[in-house]
Amino acid sequence: MSRLTSFLVAGGILGVSVALAALLVSLAPQPTRTEQPPQVPFVQTGLVTAGSGPVPVFGSGTVRPSAEIDVVSQVGGRIAWVDPGFLSGGRIAAGDTLFRIEEVDYRYRVREAVAGLAASQLALLREEEQASIARAQHDLYTARKGNASSDDNANPLALRDPQLKAAQAALDRDEARLAEANLALSRTHVTAPFDGFVQEESVDVGQIVAAGQPVASVFAADAVEVVVPLSDSDAALIPGLWSLSAGDGNRSVGARVIARFGEGSYAWSGYVDRSEPYVDRQTRTIDVIVRVPDPFRSGQPMDGTARPGGSPPLLVGKYVEVEINGLERDDDYLVPRAALQSGNEVWIVRDGGAVHIVPVQVLQRTGDKAYVTGDLEDGQAVVTGGIRFTTEGMRVQTETGQTETGQTP
Repeated sequence: MSRLTSFLVAGGILGVSVALAALLVSLAPQPTRTEQPPQVPFVQTGLVTAGSGPVPVFGSGTVRPSAEIDVVSQVGGRIAWVDPGFLSGGRIAAGDTLFRIEEVDYRYRVREAVAGLAASQLALLREEEQASIARAQHDLYTARKGNASSDDNANPLALRDPQLKAAQAALDRDEARLAEANLALSRTHVTAPFDGFVQEESVDVGQIVAAGQPVASVFAADAVEVVVPLSDSDAALIPGLWSLSAGDGNRSVGARVIARFGEGSYAWSGYVDRSEPYVDRQTRTIDVIVRVPDPFRSGQPMDGTARPGGSPPLLVGKYVEVEINGLERDDDYLVPRAALQSGNEVWIVRDGGAVHIVPVQVLQRTGDKAYVTGDLEDGQAVVTGGIRFTTEGMRVQTETGQTETGQTP
C-alpha cells in the first residue's frame, strides 16, 4: 500500500472518531442549573443593658501622707534622752515626748529671770513709796500756799511720775524674760505634733543640735491621699467636682482605692476631697485628690477570702487603682466593650437579623464593658464579633441561627 493510501485511511478514521464524539456530547443530558442562596455571615452578639447607679470613673495614683513634716527643735543643745520607739517606721502619738535636750542651761536662765523679776518688783515698790512721799509733800506745800492751780504746774520729775513708769516698764520686761525662759525650758521636750509614723530620723543621745535643725521626718496616720490624674472628659463625670473645698468634710462623692498585695487585692473606702485648680502642663490632665480616712486599718479582700497573713494596711508610697462614683444618668447603657466599632458606633441586630448602625457617645470603659449613650434600648442584641464591616440593613445570622427571614439556612 502506498504512503498516500495509508494517510487517507488514517485521516478518515480520525474524522469518524471526531464526528462520533461530537454526536455523543450533543446527545448527553444537560445538568439542571440551581440558584445558590446568598451567603449570610454568622456573628457573635451581646446584650445592651440599661445603666443603673453612678457611672464609674477609673484612675490610678500613688498613696501619699495627708500631712508630713520635719521634726526640729526650737532650742539648741545636747540631746539627753530619746524615746526608744522614736525610730524609722515607729508609731508616734500626739503629745508624746520624742526626745529631750539637756535642761541645765535653760533652768539657769529661768533662775536668772526670776532674780531679775524680784529685783524689778522691789524697785517698783520703792518707786511707788517715793512717789507717794513726793505727792504728799507737794500736797502739803500747795495747802500752805493756798494756790490750787499749782497742782497743774507741778514738775512731773518732782512727783516721780516718769520714775514710776520706768520701774513698771522694767517689771514688765523682766516678767517677759521669765516667760521666755520658761518657754525655752519647755521646748527642751520635743513632742509629736500628731498621731503618725516616723519616716526617717537621725537623732541620738549626746548629739548636739541647733535650733531649727531637722532631725526626723514624720507623717500623719489619720488619713492618706491619692492624686489621680484624669482627662477632662473623666473629670466631667464627677458630680460637683468644682464646688468641693478641701477640708470641708464633704464626703458626697465616694471612691474606692484598690491595692494589690501578694496574690490578693484589697480595697479601702474614701472620697473625693478636692481637685487642683490647674491643668498639668505636660500631661494635660486634671489632678483629683482622693482622701482615705484611717488608712492603716486592714483592707477588705476583693474576693472576700481571708488569707493566713491577714489583710495589709494601705501603705504610703503604694501604687493603687482608684474607682470614683461618677454621675448618675438616666440615659446611659452598658454594652460589651467588643461591641464598640470604629467611629464610636455599635451594630444592633434587630428581630429577623437585620443590622442597624447606631452612633454612640462613650462615657467610660471598664473591663469588658463600656458605658455609652445613644438611641439604644435595654435588651437589644449588639454585634461583638464575626464581621469587620457592615452596611445598614445587612442580614446576619446570630447564635440563635435566625436570619432576616426568620428561617435557618
